[in-house]
Amino acid sequence: MEKYEYYRKLNIDRDVYDYACKVESALEDRFRAADEMAEICQLKVLDAFHREQVQEACLSGSTGYGYNDIGRDTLEKVYADIFNAEDALVRPQITCGTHALALALSSNLRPGDNMLSVSGRPYDTLEEVIGIRPSAGSLAEYQITYDEVALKDDGGFDLEGIKAKIRPDTRLVAIQRSKGYSSRRSLSVEQIGECISYIKELRDDIIVMVDNCYGEFVEEIEPTDVGADMAVGSLIKNPGGGLAPIGGYIAGKRSCIEKAAARLTSPGLGREVGASLGIMKDLYQGLFLAPYVTASALKGAIFAANIYEKLGFQVLPDGSEPRYDIIQAVTFGREDALKAFCRGIQAAAPVDSFVTPEPWPMPGYDSDVIMAAGNFISGSSIELSADGPLKEPYSVYFQGGLTWGHAKYGIINSLQYLVNDKIVDRKMLK
Repeated sequence: MEKYEYYRKLNIDRDVYDYACKVESALEDRFRAADEMAEICQLKVLDAFHREQVQEACLSGSTGYGYNDIGRDTLEKVYADIFNAEDALVRPQITCGTHALALALSSNLRPGDNMLSVSGRPYDTLEEVIGIRPSAGSLAEYQITYDEVALKDDGGFDLEGIKAKIRPDTRLVAIQRSKGYSSRRSLSVEQIGECISYIKELRDDIIVMVDNCYGEFVEEIEPTDVGADMAVGSLIKNPGGGLAPIGGYIAGKRSCIEKAAARLTSPGLGREVGASLGIMKDLYQGLFLAPYVTASALKGAIFAANIYEKLGFQVLPDGSEPRYDIIQAVTFGREDALKAFCRGIQAAAPVDSFVTPEPWPMPGYDSDVIMAAGNFISGSSIELSADGPLKEPYSVYFQGGLTWGHAKYGIINSLQYLVNDKIVDRKMLK
């Protein structure tokens, strides 16, 4: 049976399918590069597994206090190896990426310290962590001050602005690798490394923390390879490989990790407690699969950029520029288009495909957010998903796809929904 017939059964018109195939045919070199990066990162992961002698006993879990959990302790050594870091904290007790970042910040800052973000305003959910928007337990409540330096118009770091903002009480500098809900470009590890070198020349005692969410395994090296004191992320994004059911990580300098462990559990207990509760196999296997899962998501992002750029929509990154994370933004300029895109992604999901996503006041955001995610792991954004705030300029942020085939179908289906709603004229597909 012709391949199109399988797409037709999933409600894809011939015009939409042919247009998508034409776009895909021009991306062979980009996709090959993504696969080559996955191969390199796969070997890095495998090397770490070998060096730390991952064994069958590591796949079992612990309960209660979790003392002497060989699987948990070995996994943290594996992460430290992969990230070329002194140490790592990898725990299911870290509930999400925001929690991991809040933990890294609150454990390494003290009352009277100043935190400086040098990549502009951080992701929405960190605003309440910092206290930009008042919230119980924020850093501001502990007399930790905050300042920020916007990126330059060309997307680079404003080094002179950073120098001017660093104060005697500046203890930590934060860098966000991915764009979040903003219109800026994501940052390369090379760019981040140059900024870290500059900061360390000014003050070598400043802690540099990088929000690494969505960037793991997209490049050959990670921020800790270029001097970051902490790289922080979520296990239900890239490094969990779609199998991790929960968790977060902090990799970096041992002194920073020890403080984070004491804050996560209790002073005096630190990393010695924290049961793994039977999920170690998923954390190990997800990490093992992560490079190729990330490559599938990356191909989906590249495909989406080219699908929508050729139809005249503003996309970020554009269809040809280098990629430093798995996020693809598409700006529609109209609410109905944002909703149609998300309906198409939801309808392509393996779980809850029949559900219609509706905007809602999601915790941590300052506007209603529409989210499309029919996932095996709730909220897992390494799986096919899309979301966006219901406000101007009505941009959607697409990410994930455990396999390239699913990511491809999801994007094609999002276009089908826009065609069905007459937001995209069928003539544009010719």
